[in-house]
Amino acid sequence: MEDINSRPIPRHRVLAKITNSKKSDFEKILTPDALLFLADLERRFGPQRRILLDNRELQQERYDDGELPTQPKETAHIRNSLWEVAPSPKNLQDRRVEITGPVDRKMMINALNSGAKIFMADFEDASSPTFSNMLNGQVNMYDYARGNLKLETDKKSYKLNSSTATMLVRPRGWHLEETNITVDGHPMSASLVDFGLHIFHNGSLLTKDERGPFYYLPKIESYQEARLWNDVFNFSQAILNIPNGTIKSTVLIETLPAAFQMEEILYVLRNHITGLNCGRWDYIFSYIKTLRNHKEYLLPDRDQVGMNRDFLSAYASRLIQVCHKRRAHAMGGMAAQIPVKNNDAANEAAFDKVKKDKEREAKLGHDGTWVAHPDLVSVAMKVFDKEMTSKHQILKKRQSPRITDEAMLAPHSGSVTEKGVRTNIEVGIKYIAAWLSGKGAVPIHNLMEDAATAEISRSQIWQWLAHRATVKMEGGYSETLSRRLYDRLYNEEIMKITEELGVESYNNGRFPEAAELFTKSATAQILPNFLTLPAYQILEH
Repeated sequence: MEDINSRPIPRHRVLAKITNSKKSDFEKILTPDALLFLADLERRFGPQRRILLDNRELQQERYDDGELPTQPKETAHIRNSLWEVAPSPKNLQDRRVEITGPVDRKMMINALNSGAKIFMADFEDASSPTFSNMLNGQVNMYDYARGNLKLETDKKSYKLNSSTATMLVRPRGWHLEETNITVDGHPMSASLVDFGLHIFHNGSLLTKDERGPFYYLPKIESYQEARLWNDVFNFSQAILNIPNGTIKSTVLIETLPAAFQMEEILYVLRNHITGLNCGRWDYIFSYIKTLRNHKEYLLPDRDQVGMNRDFLSAYASRLIQVCHKRRAHAMGGMAAQIPVKNNDAANEAAFDKVKKDKEREAKLGHDGTWVAHPDLVSVAMKVFDKEMTSKHQILKKRQSPRITDEAMLAPHSGSVTEKGVRTNIEVGIKYIAAWLSGKGAVPIHNLMEDAATAEISRSQIWQWLAHRATVKMEGGYSETLSRRLYDRLYNEEIMKITEELGVESYNNGRFPEAAELFTKSATAQILPNFLTLPAYQILEH
């Protein structure tokens, strides 16, 4: 196969083309040189990205035909040899609490000021990818790098404290495209747009004072996809005169196939990676999607699927073992709880749940964890300060059993209930409606939900329908989840949402489109890969 990095840069200037009418609002971001850089990225790396996405489809066909994920035989030498990732820069050595959120200006300032060690600015699951959201996010990144990130509103002034969290940026995944920016008449990779604009405008400035450039990489399914990111990093550093190895990334292990290739992912990115993260919610979705044809891997209600049991427990333990073996950080998962206003008992219960989850992570060996709200930073920080007296636990010796491939797939026991079916329908539709309205991080039932919520909700319904799951009904009897039962529960939930909001708000809040998208995806003959792909087609229409 031709090495796409060896192709010469075209002598004529090929700029990425902006097709969105709002492009004039972002002239300081969409400069000719930036668009030339984007075009170079797309022409060099776009073809390989498309090949890797085709490989995903071929691999899924094998899973559908009966194969199960396993560690690749061709990379046994990597797993069996001695090597370590490059040392972490000083700003990424202590990561005990990380806060995540969208690239909204006010939320970014609050997150950076929250007291967390790290802030992950999320162009992906916590942001609705409207052109304005994505480009305003780039404006915010531009201003942050230059010390100008502040906001004046009618009620309050927002500015950064003298000491803030270190910022990592999460671009969109390889599977997504940015239809508002094209090269040679085709939409650009959304990953390359988000990364490219950020590194082009801010990479050198962040390098000078060692604030970056640092990234979180989502939705990777193979070490080949991680290697493509490494190629992108090498090219970008060379073109922008940034010392090689300056870019540092953390990879979210949030797909089942990637969990069987953790060492390989660390290896191919070893000069540009500091750790792996347990992206637990997307991982549950990927477990369902990857094993969609295997009835024995049917999952119970989402609130019964816990990190301390079965395949999730094995996944977290293997991630810690792999990371510490290679001197990398092993990051824990998200606490999605948010403060419950005007209900002290519910608020205390939510915070106690977070505390117990973080205690489990710290004692298991994680080097840090995620929270979704500034008020939870201190809760998580107290736990890790108590359990982890040094900057991390990488060098702490532990006696841990070997995690087998069979344990990584262990079915999760539990039940499917009428409440679980109804919750998936309600929460899935409410989230999609908010996403179509431009909001990516949405509070629902005292949890901060992102796109993974909708993916789990609709894929669980699909799995239960496809395998005719037995549902424990509220009347005390059991019933098979048929399309007829689904339609009844779906119609009742739509009525409840309509009554809650009012007909006008329901119709104007993009709920009809959200409901149609949800049901089409949840009842399709073959489970669609991502709900966000068809949703993106109608996002700004």
